[in-house]
Amino acid sequence: MVNNIIVNKKMPETLNNLFEKTFNEQIVDCQPIGAAGSNRKYCRLKSENHCVIGVVGTTAEENFAFEKIAKHLYSKGLSVPKFLARSHDSMCYLQEDLGDISLFDYISQGRKSGVFSEKEKEILRLTISQLPAIQFFGAENFDFSVCYPQPNFDARAIMWDLNYFKYCFLKLQNIDFQENILENDFEKFCTELLQVPFGDKFMYRDFQSRNVMLKDGKPYFIDFQGARRGAIYYDLASFLWQASANFTDELKEELTQVYLQNLRKFTDFDSENFYKNLNIFALLRILQTLGAYGFRGLIEKKQHFIDSIEPAIKNLNKIVQNIENEKYPYLIKVLKQLTELERFKPKTKNEKLLVRIFSFSYKKGIPDDLSGNGGGFVFDCRAIDNPGKYLEYKDLTGLDDVVKNYLEKDKTVIEFLENCYSLAEKSITTYLKRGFTDLQISFGCTGGQHRSVFCAQKTAEYLQKKFDIEIDIELIHRELRD
Repeated sequence: MVNNIIVNKKMPETLNNLFEKTFNEQIVDCQPIGAAGSNRKYCRLKSENHCVIGVVGTTAEENFAFEKIAKHLYSKGLSVPKFLARSHDSMCYLQEDLGDISLFDYISQGRKSGVFSEKEKEILRLTISQLPAIQFFGAENFDFSVCYPQPNFDARAIMWDLNYFKYCFLKLQNIDFQENILENDFEKFCTELLQVPFGDKFMYRDFQSRNVMLKDGKPYFIDFQGARRGAIYYDLASFLWQASANFTDELKEELTQVYLQNLRKFTDFDSENFYKNLNIFALLRILQTLGAYGFRGLIEKKQHFIDSIEPAIKNLNKIVQNIENEKYPYLIKVLKQLTELERFKPKTKNEKLLVRIFSFSYKKGIPDDLSGNGGGFVFDCRAIDNPGKYLEYKDLTGLDDVVKNYLEKDKTVIEFLENCYSLAEKSITTYLKRGFTDLQISFGCTGGQHRSVFCAQKTAEYLQKKFDIEIDIELIHRELRD
């Protein structure tokens, strides 16, 4: 048997040497791993007996910080990858491989639909329950001077984040504002942020679902290079208001309660003040991420970040409404002006659910989703007996009575349609409850003339009768139209 050996030729020699020195084995497989927002390069390295993650950093200081933080958190029994080795120049290192399943991917159905299953909620609760331990044990006897680029989340760091938002996002929106007045409110906002209690704990800095890996059903925490001494509210806000997580207000509150239950194991606190402080840190975090989305998305043209802008603006709109603070009124005024821009308003759609039903030929491809939402049903009719193979039906379509009579006599056709009806019915019922506006159902056959046309027509008639005025139906026989 011949084993295929795949080695990335671009892998730095230093990383290759580090692996061989650490394990005394040669690498037989090296696969790159994508990194969402950082310029670090990750790859999975395998030898006969070992599989680890190799990292090529951008600065030695940041890599050194990660090493010190990782070893400290690991020594406290926290769920982080074990740090294995660092190169002599500190530009490369090896860490434990925690697999490929991130929390972000695990909750994908909930993120997309806005309805999280109990299974998804359970892992979210388990994840957020561990945050207080990271914050308090992480700060215990830790030398914050090793943190990169600085040890504290202080006034300078806060102003960096606020100006990141101003220059990389706000100014790109062509909003007129008085920069000197906005800067004054930034300083007032910064002062309030620095006056909150519990400001001297371990601040993860980027605590979000993309930085949580799931292994054997247990969450592990990664990518804490930017950690420093700071307030506990920031990390909770980062997790709850992550734009692409799409958490409902109810789920945010549920997860906050789980966090608070575990926080009480470490300290006492006033709940009313906690929520007030959480809101202002949520505002800060949203502004910081909008700065990142502006730079990575609008400037560097990375689609993932562009896609995150709309949900982040939605979060911003909600959090601004919850902040009753006259200390920085001009900042709030500018933010409200931002959220009211036409480009960020929810797109107007039909009040009813629009069900588009297509018939099509597989030779010409599956119809595009006209709503832009993706998804829907595609039913393959090619297993049904084809009337088009008979001369008398060849020039007719699934709309002609003789073709309909031919197909309706076939029990397999009726069974096929009943299954299609059932699936479509369940989706429509759910979509109506959730206020969705679009569903696409497509029937395909070889020529798009007989079987698919018949099935699309029958389905449209059935659903219109079943749901009546609750839905609008748009029936498109694509190949007949052409």
